[in-house]
Amino acid sequence: MISAFIFSGHFIFALYIFTKKWQDENLKSAFLNLALIGILFSVGWSIATIAAKLFMEPDGLGIFYDRDTFALTLLSIGEFFFYRFYYKEDADESDNEIIG
Repeated sequence: MISAFIFSGHFIFALYIFTKKWQDENLKSAFLNLALIGILFSVGWSIATIAAKLFMEPDGLGIFYDRDTFALTLLSIGEFFFYRFYYKEDADESDNEIIG
């Protein structure tokens, strides 16, 4: 259940970035950002799984929070900080459009 929530959060984020880039820039930029999100998700999940193997048994903390869910949680935390830094300029520009 937690895994489904994390996957749906990634899907909604990808749709949001896709539509924002499509409206602000062009369709090519939207697809490039979508590819970036997909590549970072797949590579990051692999790396987070390696890190999760160091800290947790395959059974995890219970039925809903196993090692894969822990890896997805680590990935989401890492992605949060990366995307916050990466898309910071976009957020600053949209704030300036509203104010000025």
